[in-house]
Amino acid sequence: MTLVAGVDSSTQSTKVVIRDVANGAVAATGRAPHPDGTEVHPDAWLSALLAAIADAGGLTGVSAIAVAGQQHGMVVLDADGRVIRPALLWNDTRSASAATALIAEFGAGELARRTGSVPVASFTSTKLRWLRDAEPEHAANVSAVALPHDWLTWRLRGYGPAGESPLGPDLEQLTTDRSDASGTGYWSPASGTYDRELLVAALGHDAVLPRVLGPAESAGVTVELSGIPAGIPVAAGTGDNAGAALGLGAREGDVVVSVGTSGTVFAVTNRPTGDETGTVAGFADATGAFLPLVATLNAARILDVVAALLGVDHDELGRLALATAPGAGGLVLQPYFEGERTPNLPDATATLFGMTLATTTRERLARAAIEGLLCGLADGLDAVRAVGVDARRILLIGGAAQNPAVALIAAQVFDLPVVVPEPGEYVALGAAAQAAWALDGTRPDWPVAVAAEPAPDPHPAIRAAYAARR
Repeated sequence: MTLVAGVDSSTQSTKVVIRDVANGAVAATGRAPHPDGTEVHPDAWLSALLAAIADAGGLTGVSAIAVAGQQHGMVVLDADGRVIRPALLWNDTRSASAATALIAEFGAGELARRTGSVPVASFTSTKLRWLRDAEPEHAANVSAVALPHDWLTWRLRGYGPAGESPLGPDLEQLTTDRSDASGTGYWSPASGTYDRELLVAALGHDAVLPRVLGPAESAGVTVELSGIPAGIPVAAGTGDNAGAALGLGAREGDVVVSVGTSGTVFAVTNRPTGDETGTVAGFADATGAFLPLVATLNAARILDVVAALLGVDHDELGRLALATAPGAGGLVLQPYFEGERTPNLPDATATLFGMTLATTTRERLARAAIEGLLCGLADGLDAVRAVGVDARRILLIGGAAQNPAVALIAAQVFDLPVVVPEPGEYVALGAAAQAAWALDGTRPDWPVAVAAEPAPDPHPAIRAAYAARR
């Protein structure tokens, strides 16, 4: 049996999945938590990675490994390979004004043309501009900029500060992949090159950037660490959304709709995209194709707050929602509880429309919550279609997707067939697929189990009522 390991170093935790190359079967899993907060010292990720590997029983017998990680996080290193300050994570919004400044300097259309995206506070370039302005003494010491998965891959291969790593601080050994590079704000998915002018505009000076590897390339091999034997090939790694797409086996025509704490809509396409409105981020994927992506701030938390209001759990919320007809009798929830990113309304609040004596019932409020959640994501689907994506199927993932009511109502809101895969750690599963690809040069075609495939039952009136209140 040939085994490969995939790692998901996410915001909250590290997950490790070990798979059989022959059929993709999961042989072992492990997990370890990360510290809370929107800035974290990268050493915590390495400690969690080693703990998660130990929880999975170690890597003895594993033939290759790949690390997928949270996108955008800013890891800045000095000339000795030391982390200068804790990494700013994607969800740290202190760089919002820096994003505005970069857009003012270059123009949204020009940035979309050069990088595929208009930067927002999550992007690495905006965090570097914040560092330049708020902590100039730290910015001046930056010799290299990496992303979370880049830094972990580098450390697994034995590089790092002198005295802490066997191979020392060779910054030129930093590597990344297309998907993560495309979220920096200074790399072009269309040309496959870094835009040094944008990097300098952000940081204030040039710096070493990770070499961008292809989908099947290896970054090198592991050194011996706790629970990790030396000599295991380390694949390129990937960003989390691209890892999920790879784990799901997504191909052109597939649109992944993820219902987590926040929501994402991303699609596999064979051509680069750009959107000067900033709604769609023109990312690359982990296969050599492209992954235009829309993010919403409000997703599963919509169900959390309405379930709490009604004094029920998510299962009962779903039962209540299915006890009334599509459209909730005209009750419409615009669910901008945390402001919203798509559309870009950071100061918006949630609003309930159409309240009458007849419509204001527990059942209709439950359905309005699920319909509002899904209509917001359907707006994201419209946005990726508007940049030329050929959408043929929805892959609905995330914890809330397993609620039968969410799946059934999705088949009423979306105008495409909806497939709900079995729950799984798809980012780590995708990283394992990438490890297998680097091992033998062939992208694996592992089966993905399906939990539900509701019959298409479109009700255009649901979205029409939602759009009328937008």
